[in-house]
Amino acid sequence: MSHTNDSLMHRRSAAVARGVGQTHPIFVARAENAKVWDVEGNEFLDFAGGIAVLNTGHLHPRVVAAVQEQLTKVSHTCFQVLAYEPYVEVCEKLNELVPGNFPKKTALFNSGSEAVENAVKIARAATQRAGVIAFSSAYHGRTMMTLSLTGKVAPYSTGMGLMPGGVYRALYPCELHGISVDDAIASVERIFKNDAAPGDIAAIILEPVQGEGGFYAAPKEFMQRLRKLCDTHGILLIADEVQSGAGRTGTFFAMEQMGVDADLVTFAKSIAGGFPLSGVTGRATVMDAVTPGGLGGTYAGSPIACAAALAVIETFEEEKLLERSKAVGERLTAGLRELATKHAQICDVRGLGAMIAMELGKGGDIEQPDAELTSQIVVRARQKGLILLSCGSYGNVLRILVPLTASDEELDRGLAIIGECFAELA
Repeated sequence: MSHTNDSLMHRRSAAVARGVGQTHPIFVARAENAKVWDVEGNEFLDFAGGIAVLNTGHLHPRVVAAVQEQLTKVSHTCFQVLAYEPYVEVCEKLNELVPGNFPKKTALFNSGSEAVENAVKIARAATQRAGVIAFSSAYHGRTMMTLSLTGKVAPYSTGMGLMPGGVYRALYPCELHGISVDDAIASVERIFKNDAAPGDIAAIILEPVQGEGGFYAAPKEFMQRLRKLCDTHGILLIADEVQSGAGRTGTFFAMEQMGVDADLVTFAKSIAGGFPLSGVTGRATVMDAVTPGGLGGTYAGSPIACAAALAVIETFEEEKLLERSKAVGERLTAGLRELATKHAQICDVRGLGAMIAMELGKGGDIEQPDAELTSQIVVRARQKGLILLSCGSYGNVLRILVPLTASDEELDRGLAIIGECFAELA
C-alpha cells in the first residue's frame, strides 16, 4: 500500500487527538544524520533535530550499535525492581559532566517535563518549602506542574483552567526588549515583598538559554546575582538544561559558561540521541532529601535509553563534538548576520554555541514582531527541502537546532535556502 503525506495526514486527522500539534505536514520514512526522507521519497535537510534531540544526528552509528547490543541482553526490568549497570554508569557520567565542585547524585526519568517535576519535588523535600519562582517566556513542559512554570498560556494550557499554585513569575532579563539585569532582579525582590516570603520559596528555576521563549541567554551578571540571592535566602537554584544541554551551546551544559553553578540541573532531549531519557543531577545532600520510593518510574532510565546515552557521551568525546558545536555556531551565525545586512526584517541574530536564532520584526522594528513572515519562511524553506522551527513568545523567532554532526556543506546549503526564502518573501 503506497502512502502519501496527504493520505497519512487524513488518517492522522481522523485518529489522533486535535491537541497534538504538527509543524510540517510530512510523514518521515527514514533518516540519516542531518537528512530525512518522507514517505514520497522527498529528501529534507533537518535543521530542527526533533526539537534539539539529535545533536549527534539521526541514528548515529555508535548509538545504533549500543542499542542493538543492549537489545540482546535486556530491554526492561524497572530499575527499582532489578537494577542494571548502564543506569548507574549514566549517573556516574552525569555527576562528572554537570558543573559544580561538590559531590553530586543523579536520578533518571523519561521526559524533560518529568525531570523538571522531580527537580521541584526534590527542592521541596530538601528545603521543606513549597513555593517556586519561574520566569517570563519560560518553557518547562506540558504536565500540570510544569505548565505552572511555563510562561506561555496559548497553546499549552488554553482551555485547561488554572494550573497548580505556589508558582510566582519574575522577569527574564532581555536587553533587546528593555529588561535589564536590574529589572529582572528587582522583579524577584518584588515577589518577596508582595507575594511570598523568601522563607516560603523552595527554588528558583530558569533556562540558562531560553528555548521556546526565543533563545535568549541569561547574562552572566544576572546568574551571579541570582545565585547570591538564592544563597542569602536558602533557596535552591534549578537550571533547566533540557534544550540547552548535551553540547548544544559549545559546552556540555550551558551553565559552564554562566560563572556560577546550579544546585539542581535537569537534562533530557539530546542526552540519548533520540531515545527517551531525562534526569536531574544535583548536590548529593539535596538529591538525597527524598526518601526511597519517592523518585522513579516504571520506564525511567530504561536499559535501552541508558545504553544510547553512554554512546552519545562517548561520541562527544571521540568526535570532539563540543568543538564542533562552536564551529557550527560560528558558521551559521556568520551566515545569518550577513543575511541580516540585506533584510531589515531580521532584527537580531543571536546564539550560544550552536543554539542559534534570528528574530524578525516588521520593517526592522523589534517591537513589532513579524510572526507572519516567520511562518512563511518556515513553509517556504520546507518547500525547498529544509526543515526549520519557529519559537518566541510572539512566534517571530526562527531557531536552528541542526545536528552537530552535519557537514559544512549541509550547513551552507541550509543557509542558502534560508537566504532564498528571505529574497522571495521579505
